[in-house]
Amino acid sequence: MKRTVLIRRVKDEGCVLTRHGGKHDWYTNPKTGVSQPVPRHTEVNEHLAFYILRKLKS
Repeated sequence: MKRTVLIRRVKDEGCVLTRHGGKHDWYTNPKTGVSQPVPRHTEVNEHLAFYILRKLKS
């Protein structure tokens, strides 16, 4: 999955960018308080992308 698509879907869930890390950006869901790192690679592994989305939805 392209990183831009993943970021768009993360933001559609209501998540906000918390901080920039070394190789990852951290997004937080303000409703649940859950944070997840999103890698800055152009392509993100499908399994990892769906894991990130599932964690941020909960």
